[in-house]
Amino acid sequence: MRFLLHVRIPTEAGNKMMQDPNGIRKLEEYMNMVKPEAAYFAEDCGERTFYFVVDVASADMIPRIAEPLFQDYNAKVEFHPAMVLADLKKASQKPS
Repeated sequence: MRFLLHVRIPTEAGNKMMQDPNGIRKLEEYMNMVKPEAAYFAEDCGERTFYFVVDVASADMIPRIAEPLFQDYNAKVEFHPAMVLADLKKASQKPS
């Protein structure tokens, strides 16, 4: 199932990531592990924020996706189920 992953990084942890010569490489390694369909980097509520669209095949994948963010970035992590237009069309069809 597709989820929009909303990840807010506190300023101190974000500064540490940006000052670490390997900070971006570590983020790339994380992204290679979770293989997001899309990734965006922005600001939300004054904090560095990552938006990832990820496929979560089963609930046991949630800790695998979230724990590195909690531990490495002291992040606030939210999982929001998401659909593409094809999903929405399928959902709107009346049962036969």
